[in-house]
Amino acid sequence: FADKLSGMCKTDRENYEKYWDDINPFIKYGCIKDEKFSKKMMDYILFKNIDGKYLTLEDCINENKKEEAPAENTEEKAETTENTENTENADEKKEPEKTTVYYVTDEVQQSQYINMFREQKMNAVILKDNIDNPFISHLEAKNEKVKFQRIDADLTEDFKEDGTDLKEMTDELTATFKKALNNEQLDVKVEKLKNEKVSSMITLSEENRRMQEMMKMYGMYGMDPSMFGGQETLILNAKHPLVQYILENGENGNTSLFCEQLYDLAMISHKPLSPDEMTKFVSRSNQIMMLLAK
Repeated sequence: FADKLSGMCKTDRENYEKYWDDINPFIKYGCIKDEKFSKKMMDYILFKNIDGKYLTLEDCINENKKEEAPAENTEEKAETTENTENTENADEKKEPEKTTVYYVTDEVQQSQYINMFREQKMNAVILKDNIDNPFISHLEAKNEKVKFQRIDADLTEDFKEDGTDLKEMTDELTATFKKALNNEQLDVKVEKLKNEKVSSMITLSEENRRMQEMMKMYGMYGMDPSMFGGQETLILNAKHPLVQYILENGENGNTSLFCEQLYDLAMISHKPLSPDEMTKFVSRSNQIMMLLAK
């Protein structure tokens, strides 16, 4: 079966790609369960990116390396060549450098993050099936030069502007949001994002998210996920007018209302709200519209 599939990928790639979306969960399951099958199929596993293009794992690694590679000038290149011999032995002792392959699990829910990626000419693959989480763990175990990370796991430097010290602003906004949301454990970060339209977003580390998914899979609902590390982080865009309004007005006026709304809007792009949270969100949205109508 593996020989037929690999042969089709080599000789009839177009048709192989057409069938891939339907057959890939079974192939991935086979790779996890059968070592021989996994070895034969590893070079013929395809990943569909957010532009609809199908790539092998090697293609994904090479594309991401291009995105991560900084532009080199002639002087830097010469200096690198000169120091190569001195660092060769040291490099051998280092762990292999990992290339990050970003992925999406829900194109609609994570559309804000996808748009930010596109603006920075970055790409991500789509992994929306239940088998994908154990499968990428399987791939990482077999390939030490790659790690998978969901696009909302962290805010990379590509999305931030350089420079300004935002500590004072962070302290003030953290205190305001903690009080408004009645959550002393809330982790808040303030960044100057290149995209001025984004007011707030949520990040959750890849390790924590996988641990939470594993707990759900094994029905460990009674356990507290925070025992395995930090939880979601609320990122606020220092350049956005709503964030600036909250900073300037502190606890006055309707800032508490805006804090709750910004938090829920960020959370909606990260994961579905619970029934109770959604009820409050709709009620609050109506309240805000009534304020505008007055």
